[in-house]
Amino acid sequence: MSKYINLGQSLTQRFIRYAAIDTQSDPDSTTCPSTLKQKNLGTLLVEELIEMGISDAEMDNNGYVYGTIPSNTDKKIPVIFFCSHMDTSPDCSGNNVKPIIHDNYQGEDLILPDDPNIVLKMSEHRDLKHQIGHDIITASGTTLLGADNKAGIAEIMEAANFLIQHPEVKHGKIKILFTPDEEIGRGVDQLDVKKLGADFGYTIDGETLGSIEDETFSADGATLVIHGVSTHPGFAKGKMESAIKILTEVISALPKDNLTPETTHQKEGFIHPVSISGQVEQAEAHFIIRDFTDEKLTAHGQLLENTVKNVISRYPNATFSLDIKAQYRNMKQILDQHPQIVQYGIEAIERAGITAKKQSIRGGTDGSRLSFMGLPCPNIFAGEHAFHSKQEWVSVQDMEKAVQTIINIACIWEEKS
Repeated sequence: MSKYINLGQSLTQRFIRYAAIDTQSDPDSTTCPSTLKQKNLGTLLVEELIEMGISDAEMDNNGYVYGTIPSNTDKKIPVIFFCSHMDTSPDCSGNNVKPIIHDNYQGEDLILPDDPNIVLKMSEHRDLKHQIGHDIITASGTTLLGADNKAGIAEIMEAANFLIQHPEVKHGKIKILFTPDEEIGRGVDQLDVKKLGADFGYTIDGETLGSIEDETFSADGATLVIHGVSTHPGFAKGKMESAIKILTEVISALPKDNLTPETTHQKEGFIHPVSISGQVEQAEAHFIIRDFTDEKLTAHGQLLENTVKNVISRYPNATFSLDIKAQYRNMKQILDQHPQIVQYGIEAIERAGITAKKQSIRGGTDGSRLSFMGLPCPNIFAGEHAFHSKQEWVSVQDMEKAVQTIINIACIWEEKS
């Protein structure tokens, strides 16, 4: 379907427009969306959807954006949706993002002007070697770019506009979904599945050109609270049992040469402390636990518990509580039951003239939880790289291929139904 597409500068301009809006989410907030500023982008997206002819576009009170591209075929076709998230990561500032286009990249170091210490080097970003001649977009050096996931949003919007403008391209009913708070693990907490009204979908939130991901980590979160014994430090001999020190002993006793993010790759999981706080009397740590099978995930949780029990056994008056909760599960468990969803995604990528790469994600997407909500949902590349950092970048040409892939998916489901 690439022969129909002439994006010109519209995709680039669309992405830059979205990237300039601060949509950083906040894990400490209890509202939905976690930050009201995410609705600023949602409002713009609804306006643009309505302007392009998607008359039912709306944003609900929780910041979810919905819209429908009507079917233009007589065939009975499953309703598919395309989804990206509006928020950017709390790990790096998203305030006053200044996107910069580096035209016709030739392999040189990209020095970001607002902080010359931020330099993108091909030796450190392996995918840059495939970008010779491409137009690379970065931020200016003081913020993230927001390609995760505004590249995906721009690509879905561009594909939607194309399908509305080209009724000769046949497709079934297509739903559009933009979610808040994916970066803090709440992307589908308040999703109205009935309003969405779809059978399955594709998140557009992947990295390398051509990638399609049908497998994620399974994930648990753990909260460990140590209750120590506090007393005046001048009279503490034989009495004090510091919760802070006990907690640091627990963390120190966990594996260091494996089961950590910095020592694992591919299909290896980990136990990772992400925050600690406390005083002598009580200290608390939060962990994320990850692996690709539920059995290994359970084993990691048991290892954490056994480590805590072993350490605290040396402190007769201290106690602990450990609360392990499920966060999401490997979407492959669901997608393997619906192989055509991934197969058609692979075919769509190849029709765009690129090699499809079926991969696993060392992380999760909205698709992980959507799959277990009855909406099987693999992840398609958006072209974003070095996300959550000031070195984040995206290729305009890779984004164009993502648009083509989205359109191809819509066409393939119509053709094969």
